[in-house]
Amino acid sequence: MGIISTIMGAFGFGIGTTIGIVIGYFMFIYSQPTDVKDPDIRPLVEKDSKSLEQLLPEIPVWVKNPDYDRIDWLNKFIEYMWPYLDKAICKMAKKIAEPIIAEQIPKYKIDSVDFEALTLGCLPPTFEGIKVYNTEEKELIMELGLKWAANPNILVAAKAFGLKATVQVVDLQVFACPRITLKPLVPSFPCFANIHVSLMEKPHVDFGVKLLGADAMSIPGVYRIVQELIKDQVANMYLWPKRLEVQIMDPAKAMKKPVGILNVNIQRAMKLKKKDLLGASDPYVKLKLTDDKLPSKKTTVKHKNLNPEWNEEFTFVVKDPEAQVLELNVFDWEQVGTHDKMGLNVIPLKELTPEEPKTFTLDLLKNLNPDDVQNEKSRGQLVVLVHYKPFKENEVPTNVEDSDGVQKAPEGTPAGGGLLVILVHEAQDLEGKNHTNPSARILFRGEERKTKVVKKNRDPRWDEEFQFMLDEPPTNERVHIEVTSTSKRMGLLHPKETLGYVDIYLSDVVSNKRINERYHLIDSKNGRIQIEMQWRTSS
Repeated sequence: MGIISTIMGAFGFGIGTTIGIVIGYFMFIYSQPTDVKDPDIRPLVEKDSKSLEQLLPEIPVWVKNPDYDRIDWLNKFIEYMWPYLDKAICKMAKKIAEPIIAEQIPKYKIDSVDFEALTLGCLPPTFEGIKVYNTEEKELIMELGLKWAANPNILVAAKAFGLKATVQVVDLQVFACPRITLKPLVPSFPCFANIHVSLMEKPHVDFGVKLLGADAMSIPGVYRIVQELIKDQVANMYLWPKRLEVQIMDPAKAMKKPVGILNVNIQRAMKLKKKDLLGASDPYVKLKLTDDKLPSKKTTVKHKNLNPEWNEEFTFVVKDPEAQVLELNVFDWEQVGTHDKMGLNVIPLKELTPEEPKTFTLDLLKNLNPDDVQNEKSRGQLVVLVHYKPFKENEVPTNVEDSDGVQKAPEGTPAGGGLLVILVHEAQDLEGKNHTNPSARILFRGEERKTKVVKKNRDPRWDEEFQFMLDEPPTNERVHIEVTSTSKRMGLLHPKETLGYVDIYLSDVVSNKRINERYHLIDSKNGRIQIEMQWRTSS
């Protein structure tokens, strides 16, 4: 009986299980809702941008945003360089982290913290696109779409009380949109002084952590807490407008700010050559410091004199005494036509001893080529007294040029007035009917100032500065800036023509202290000119 009951029980269980599965299947089928609608199928062209982004979440940023550009070349470059970049980045990170760790571990009674393994893996980051902002300031602003699915191996071991604990970071994912600003732009390599990094939105950061060899992220609730904590902490530190600033070089040195004053006394010239038909010359000296944006300075003209005496003083601001050179050119003044060059010479500032006046008797040369036999011919001599005075620590000006600020007016500025500074930077898309040799002409209160002529150039760059000392703010006045083209070719019916002009009202300059704008030129098809203005006061 026992065997028979056992067989019957197993047979009954099998039949019951089968019947239960069949009943459950039919109940599942017939319990499904019958009012399900068919999906809305439409061509992709009829979808809006939001729907397309939901359908294609991994679509590149340069497809979604037309103002982003592809940078496949950069990704290819990083891919080839990644084995070397990985080692360099890890070495730098280790060098930065070790002193910080050494300073902190005594507070927690930890014996040591060491990197047993440190590598970012073999998968480089990928930049989906780049957006560059065009500003008129001395800066370069870029926004990048960054995606990085890495396989790093960062293993940190801590020892305390004879015990050892390890923490390992693996499987890193970072999705971010950083804004990188290089400012100020300077004329010294690498051509920018600081890097500013901000995040335009909260980043997505995902990684695995192994604590003592066990996966710590598998603990219920830990993964979500860590995710939100990292997002919030990174956002609080670097989400725009907050930023991380990395200094590449000293901005004061990079901008070549003033380090001293050079006093030059043009005393006299001797045995100059005759240039005029009547057997005389009308000499004057033109002097300039290299790398100085200000126009050249001139002595007075000494008419009909081959041994003139001037005894005239000039002052220059020195920014780089090791590289700057004082250029001296002697000309013969002509009432009509160009002035004839009588000779030239230079004085390198590195040859000067600070605080010691030195007199130079310079032979006038044809040019600065030491191998030119024409320099052996006598053209006369020029006597110059030069005195270089470097600033002392308490004399170094703190109000020198800054990309975002305005320096103060010099001593002697009228109390109720100030110094109007006009900087003519560049022009674009100029076009003359007969020739395009542009120069800019500034007209203000009856005074006329001119930039140099840039020959055969539709996009000239001048970077010249002009100053006007005023007794009162020019609130209700305007400045007229005209771009002209001149040609000395014989036979032209129009040797001079206007390429465009602009009138700029000065009320904004006085109220804001500084403007830097690009203006469309009137009477020009596409011409534009960039003008920066500053209103400097003594207060």
